Order: sequence, then C-alpha cells, then structure tokens
Amino acid sequence: MTDLLDKPRAIRAGEELDIAVLEGWLKDNVPGLEGALEVQQFPSGYSNLTYLIRVGETDLVLRRPPFGSKVKSAHDMGREYRVLSALHPIYPAAPKPLAFCTDHAIMGADFYVMERIRGVIVRGDKPEDLVLDEATVRGSCEAMVRNLADLHALDWAAAGLGEMRKEGSYVERQVLGWIKRYAGSKTDDIASIDEASAWLKANYPADSGATLVHNDYKYDNVVLAPDDLTKIIGVLDWEMCTIGDPLMDLGTSLGYWIQPGDPSLGVVNCYMSNAPGGITRREFADLYAKQTGRDLGNIHFYYIFALIKLAVIVQQIYYRYKQGLTKDERFAPLVFVVAALGQRAVECIETGEI
Repeated sequence: MTDLLDKPRAIRAGEELDIAVLEGWLKDNVPGLEGALEVQQFPSGYSNLTYLIRVGETDLVLRRPPFGSKVKSAHDMGREYRVLSALHPIYPAAPKPLAFCTDHAIMGADFYVMERIRGVIVRGDKPEDLVLDEATVRGSCEAMVRNLADLHALDWAAAGLGEMRKEGSYVERQVLGWIKRYAGSKTDDIASIDEASAWLKANYPADSGATLVHNDYKYDNVVLAPDDLTKIIGVLDWEMCTIGDPLMDLGTSLGYWIQPGDPSLGVVNCYMSNAPGGITRREFADLYAKQTGRDLGNIHFYYIFALIKLAVIVQQIYYRYKQGLTKDERFAPLVFVVAALGQRAVECIETGEI
C-alpha cells in the first residue's frame, strides 16, 4: 500500500520559496533540525499552498496562503495555527503545529509548519492497479461518517476554542456571507447560481446547535492508515474551522460526496465513495443521524447550501486566474464547474433529492 502514500512533486512555476532564507528561519525556530533542506509541493490543493519540507531525516509540512489571493480572511495562517494548537491535544488526528511566522521577509506572507502525517489520501480516479473489496470501501465510507460525528462531539469550549463562536445565527451568516463572496469574485452571469442563492436566502432555517465544524470535511482532507483504509489517522486543512451548526458541516461533506450516476466535476471527484461498496449521500446522512440523534428532515437545504458554497470557492479560484494572479492552468475551465454546481443545486430545489 506504500505506493498509495500521498506524495509531493516539483514546485509549480510561480509558487517557489526562497530556500536559503527559509532554512535559516526553520533551524532557528524548530528544535533538532539537522542536514540540508529540500522542498517539494503537494500539488492537489486549490486553496492554501502546502509544501513538504525535508531537513535531513525530518519531514515537516509548510502551509502558506496562495500567491495573489484577494480573500485574506480565507487564508488566516495565524488562526489556523491557533486552532491546531488547541485541537491537537484533544484530537490527535489534527496535525501537531510546530512554529508560526509573521515575518514577511521570509516569504512575503504569514505561514506555519507542522508535523507530517504519512498515509493515504484518496483523490480523483482510482489507480488502475488498486484492488478494493466492497467491505473495505464500505468500512472506509462509514469511518468518514463516524469521524465527522466524533468531531461534532468534541468539547470545543474546554479546548479553548470558544472565541471562535459568534453571536447570532450561524446559518444566516453563512448563507449571506457566501452569497456576498460570490458577488465579490463574479466574472460571468450564471443564472443557476442566482436562482439557488435567492432560494437559500428565502429558506434558511434556525440553527440546530453549535459544535466544532471543520467546514471542508472530505476524503482528500483525510489521511487513511496505509495498512487499513478503513482507519482515519489524520484530518487536514483546518483553515475554515469554526464553531457553528453541525448540519451545515454535514451538508458540506455531502456536497463533496460522489455516488454512482453523478457527473464528474473534477474538483469533487473521489473514487472511494463511488466504488462498489460505497454509500450514497442519503446513507451518509442516515448513518450520521443514527450516531448523533440529530433531526435531518431538512437535509436538502444543507446540501443545496454546500453546492453553492463550493461553487463560490471555485469561483474565487477562477477569479484569481482571470486576474492573472496565478498561472496554474488547472484553473482555466473552473467557470464551467461553477455553472454545473449551480445547476445541481437548482435540480435539488426542484426534487428535494440529495
């Protein structure tokens, strides 16, 4: 299973780091580092940039904002570092943070480094030589549900994360906030996005409760054990973590969850849930309800919101590309993904099916 381990690659053009300057800072701020420094990049993310830093025999992971990002609040490295510092002691699957830097002379932005969790990250299409039995697939999918429910059961107040909770309706803030973000990064007129956004504004429910929410919980932010794909050993990318309605978090996961018959949208493609033995979005929701006891009678709202939220995230990335702030050619066709997500949201409004 070692060939499935998440592997870094050469750094993309325009996203290089000043290795000499970085090496000095790392050896001053992370105890015990010895040897030459090597840097590679984990290439699959669309938001914050993630690098593998190897110093001698030690592997670290560095996180920094994307170059040229317009939405600074979405890339708050200090907040992400503080969350991990509080969370790791009570939830070891969250990576252990090691050092945080606010000196922009190092790389022009805040960044932090953390321990690396070595394991399998499920992305895109299944490798041709990978054989998965149905029991393993189902076990892995069910582990995703259990782990999300466990996250929502963590004592966030005791962990010192209470400052992330805001007064007022979390659901309302999220609906209005993501619609506003779309307006701020709009490049094209997409009728389905406008229609679904109007429906969300007219139909959002009261908050169902308050828990820790990851806000981007999906397979490619989860690390599976190399020797047991039904075991989760890491959860990554806590940049949007907050305290809010757990059903909004569940909706986000359903928005990413692929099942047979879904069109391929690239940014949400995952072979595990789509393989024989995988569970559907409805089964995911039912298992979550059974474990948590929460009422999911309005689950289609949270799924529709998740589709629009994902469309806005993709639109923000496309906006950066259109403005020439990134040269990553993966972003060129993303406007079509935005439109497809909007259309799926409209279909769910009409049918109520997730």
